[in-house]
Amino acid sequence: MCGVDLTRIDGINVTTALAVISETGADRSRFATVKHFTCWLGLCPGTRITGGKVMSSKTKRCANRAAQALRLAAAALRTSQSALGAYFRRMCARMDKPKATTAAAHKLARLIYTMLTKGEEYIDQGQDYYEERYRERVLRNLTQRAEKMGMKLVALEQPA
Repeated sequence: MCGVDLTRIDGINVTTALAVISETGADRSRFATVKHFTCWLGLCPGTRITGGKVMSSKTKRCANRAAQALRLAAAALRTSQSALGAYFRRMCARMDKPKATTAAAHKLARLIYTMLTKGEEYIDQGQDYYEERYRERVLRNLTQRAEKMGMKLVALEQPA
């Protein structure tokens, strides 16, 4: 119906895909960007900022069935051995579970919007790929911080 198979995304089953499509409709022109889509779902973080200080960043409450379906799909990623599962577990380690579920649901919503607007299929890179990219990103940030302080980051040899 939509031209792409949304069930290829880990955590998304047929009922979740149907719930999202039935709530949002087949016409994507209602949502100019992915940010408009996630905001309509109530999955984007709030931005109450005054004087450069963040007062609140919690998501707004809404009774959106598509958002509820995406939250359930995100909670199902807990045991998934995919990149999305690794993302959800990393978010759970950083914050409490409801916030991590909302963050993973936000990521699922962005993937769905991209698939529906561009017509591309989702290809999961796997948990190992995600963990390696995360490790490289952390090392790059540590190196930049060390250089900013006038230090040099040196890697130790791994014992055999």
